[in-house]
Amino acid sequence: MVLPSMDREQLDKIPEPIALVVDDEPLILMDIADIISDAGYHVVESATADEALAFLEKYSSLQLLFTDVQTGGDLNGFELARKIAERWPNIEVVVASGARVPKDGELPGNASFIRKPFSAETVLETLQEHFPDGPNKS
Repeated sequence: MVLPSMDREQLDKIPEPIALVVDDEPLILMDIADIISDAGYHVVESATADEALAFLEKYSSLQLLFTDVQTGGDLNGFELARKIAERWPNIEVVVASGARVPKDGELPGNASFIRKPFSAETVLETLQEHFPDGPNKS
């Protein structure tokens, strides 16, 4: 499912576990969404961190956010990760970038960083670190 075309009725029908994937590059977004979907998550896609934050304001019961650092819009992936840690500390966060490495304090405690380019195995290993028993299905 892709934001912002979803309405509230569609949002309410998404079964858990839910992952929100954010990347402004459509092909990379599709690839990451496929990897995370194969890991057992129902994926919602967003092209910007701003759009992702607006989604979370309405629908915050998800388990995972996977975001690129450079997402377009006013917020970058590090800022989005910090906002999520402050407001929704139960959401696990993975931040990825090929251009920037986080400086001290840029990532909250519930976040991991992976460097692009990455393999599906790297993403799955990172998810395993966050969810040792697999995704939390309700």
